[in-house]
Amino acid sequence: MAGDSDTARIHLADAGVDELPEDWDVIELGAILSEDRGISVGVMYPGEHVVDGVPLIKAGDLSGSIINPRPDFRISREKHHEYRRTELEGGELIMTLVGNVGQCAVVPPRMVGWNTARAVAVMRLRDPSEAHFVQQCLLSRPLQHLMDVWCNTTVQATLNLKEIRQLPLPWPPKPHRDAIASFGKALDDKIELNRRMNATLEAMARTLFQSWFVDFDPVRAKLDGRKPDGLDKATAALFPAAFQDSPLGPIPRGWKVLPLKDVTSKIGSGATPRGGSAVYVDEGVALIRSQNVYDHDFRWGGLARLSESSAAELDNVEVRVDDVLFNITGDSILRTCVVEPSVLPARVNQHVAIIRAKPPVSSRYVHLYMVQPRIKEFLLGLNAGATRPAVTKGHLESVLVLHPSPEILAAFDVATAPMFRQIDTNRIQSRTLATLRDTLLPKLLSGELAVPPAHGKVNS
Repeated sequence: MAGDSDTARIHLADAGVDELPEDWDVIELGAILSEDRGISVGVMYPGEHVVDGVPLIKAGDLSGSIINPRPDFRISREKHHEYRRTELEGGELIMTLVGNVGQCAVVPPRMVGWNTARAVAVMRLRDPSEAHFVQQCLLSRPLQHLMDVWCNTTVQATLNLKEIRQLPLPWPPKPHRDAIASFGKALDDKIELNRRMNATLEAMARTLFQSWFVDFDPVRAKLDGRKPDGLDKATAALFPAAFQDSPLGPIPRGWKVLPLKDVTSKIGSGATPRGGSAVYVDEGVALIRSQNVYDHDFRWGGLARLSESSAAELDNVEVRVDDVLFNITGDSILRTCVVEPSVLPARVNQHVAIIRAKPPVSSRYVHLYMVQPRIKEFLLGLNAGATRPAVTKGHLESVLVLHPSPEILAAFDVATAPMFRQIDTNRIQSRTLATLRDTLLPKLLSGELAVPPAHGKVNS
């Protein structure tokens, strides 16, 4: 097999894997790339967003082994054809090269025909059946550490294609590679299943929110002399049977419109920790950055950790359970999620704002209100960024929020509580599975542990 095995062994030892079983080899990643389009970077100049164009996967769309199924940006068909070298065919590997380097996924069939941005490498293997094994290697702590060391960090962390080709891979016999790949893929599949379940549950909550607080279906039904659909008598009685004028247009009688600052106890973003790379540790207080915040979801991939002393400097942006996190700058601007307990302790950096709801308004209500397209359009219209999109604390404070009666807010929380409890349960399970994978993979890839060849199923 091509590639400098001795050099690869040295590099793997630098990553912390210096002992392997006698029948294992060590190869460079470049040795198993296909000769035709083995590794390429994506679209350098994407142009303007095209609503009905080709989805473009940016670096921020990858978190660990997960690809955002709804990328924010689309390119024109003409631009896609210009960069057809990186048109996705399914089964290849894609990996981030800039910023949160080393996030790596195997492209699923549903993303065939998409493309990637310049900060994402597309890797095609001679033998596509090895993709999941290679992915598990690249996501393992030893290889992640090596990529961090090799990165050029003049402006932001960047990994070049030359270094990717030189990445060392432990290469056990084929049955062992397949067993390790099956183990990792089974965990990833279960995590992805949980993500899809959560997307469905969140969509159900958004549908109810839309009906009650955007379309005002119960009020319109009562105006028409009909019984509101899906509501028991006590809940239906909470809704008025008339509208009134407001800064947001007609709203149910008796409801209020208030600026976001009046329904929250905190709105504010963090800062860059002082001290450079020395402030980051393997185990410590989480530093939540924009790449960790997705609409309706928190991504653990690439989560930075702060030393206790560095975290203490950011105590004013300490994150609490049920805080709403809101990206205020960059490509992932306006993505938002609700904090779950397993994230804590945590702080946010300067690209993420904390929005803390004040009773009787709940964090879930604020979150669902802020993810509405019209709210995002409003904030983008206030863009304060010089070189990239940005919104300020003042912009957030000025957002007008519909404030129903406390009784209706409570009824909504009761109706959606089972959905969000299941969402939290799924997230905790996914985090447990991810921790299991991260703990066991280095041992599997060093031969310290062995997976039975028939392994590959993870039970619910």
